[in-house]
Amino acid sequence: MPDIVWKVTVVYFTTILSFCCCFRTDVNPEDNPNIPAIAKYFTTKGRYEEVNPYLRDDILAVNRSILQPPSPQCREIHLTAIIRHGTRYPTSKNVKKMQKLYELVKSSAAAKESWLREIQTQWRMWYTEDMDGRLVQKGVDDHKHLAVRLSKLFPTMISEEKLRGGFINFITSSKHRCVNSTLSFKAGLTGLWDITDEEFDHAVNDALMRFFDQCTRFVEEVDNNPSALSEVDKFRQGPEMRRVQEKIADRLRVPYDIITDDMAEAAFYLCAYEFAIKTVNSAWCRLFDEVDAQVMEYANDLKQFWKRGYGHDINSKSSCILFHDLFSRLDKATNENKSGQQVTEAVTVQVGHAETLLPLLTLLGFFKDSDALTSTNYASQTQRSFRTSHMLPYAANLLFVLYDCGGGDLRLQPLLNEKTVTFPGLTDQRASMPLYEDVKEHYRELLQGCDFEAECRLFKRPADV
Repeated sequence: MPDIVWKVTVVYFTTILSFCCCFRTDVNPEDNPNIPAIAKYFTTKGRYEEVNPYLRDDILAVNRSILQPPSPQCREIHLTAIIRHGTRYPTSKNVKKMQKLYELVKSSAAAKESWLREIQTQWRMWYTEDMDGRLVQKGVDDHKHLAVRLSKLFPTMISEEKLRGGFINFITSSKHRCVNSTLSFKAGLTGLWDITDEEFDHAVNDALMRFFDQCTRFVEEVDNNPSALSEVDKFRQGPEMRRVQEKIADRLRVPYDIITDDMAEAAFYLCAYEFAIKTVNSAWCRLFDEVDAQVMEYANDLKQFWKRGYGHDINSKSSCILFHDLFSRLDKATNENKSGQQVTEAVTVQVGHAETLLPLLTLLGFFKDSDALTSTNYASQTQRSFRTSHMLPYAANLLFVLYDCGGGDLRLQPLLNEKTVTFPGLTDQRASMPLYEDVKEHYRELLQGCDFEAECRLFKRPADV
């Protein structure tokens, strides 16, 4: 998009949105033949627009009315944004699975439907192993657009003045998809404000953004331990998944034993990636109905639950280092503000992975259901809150906004994917924006403990037990 058109577009949207505080959140994908009917079940492979459907019509739309501070004198003094990278290519591991499925469909599928002929004669396996999780153009746009929207949501914080003044810090994982997402976020801001005479640094910090790699106990007890995901394996071999595989085999008219759980997953990913990357409602999506997609979603949620979520205590405790980093920054901003100084780090943008966000969300107690997700309770988990399709699309973002409301009244507002959320256990007061001291009291045990080195030590010393 030429710069002049970009700027005019931004100004136009800003103008019309200043008069609007409501958005359609009930947009039906069936109204748009380019959106797969099962798109809302794509878990961590889903588009951000499926979480916020109003963005399909206006990718720069914002709704400042969601912030609702308790009094007009409340002003933002600090914002931390922890953001997942944007849309990416599949990993080499998944490309191999997709290639295997494609070859099977080309050589063995006997059905005569037009969508299958399209796969066999027109579709090409264009994914290659060297793509291996790299950011795609849609992922670049995800972060450019998010940067513009956040600058509209928080115009006094994410501003040209603060960017040029060095009050906005950028931290990223070393992975190319995260570094390129960080560059894209910065490009969204510099493009918005037509900054061409200055560049802005970012720091690579895997200790913060890839803490899971450096937590020995997590790596040994969960990541490299097949038994840690036994519930996932049981579900993938269970009746619900087996029925999905049989239905895929029926649609392709191939023997049941040919379609494995890996192939079902590969087909689901092909549908998801074709849509996320190219906005195409692919013929691959015809292999699933809504019931199938719900099973596939649960299989992935089950994996995330046991590998990064509530399944094992070390999953969340591995994020202790990021938890303490967040609160030490909030404390620093609080102390600077109390002493009348300008907050030196007004905004911190941290770009990582789904595996960065989910352990922290878990540590903070978000999306915890009364019953654990298991291989046998799929039917009773249809209303679960632990749903990665809603929590962790590409460019998912967890924001913590610190407000000074005057007279020492400091408040902290959490937002997930540009929607307000409530700190678990703090629902009895002004839920979306509790007192900062109440938040700290709620997490007192974690703030006084949750030591990364102690938690991640493979063999705990007696004093740590």
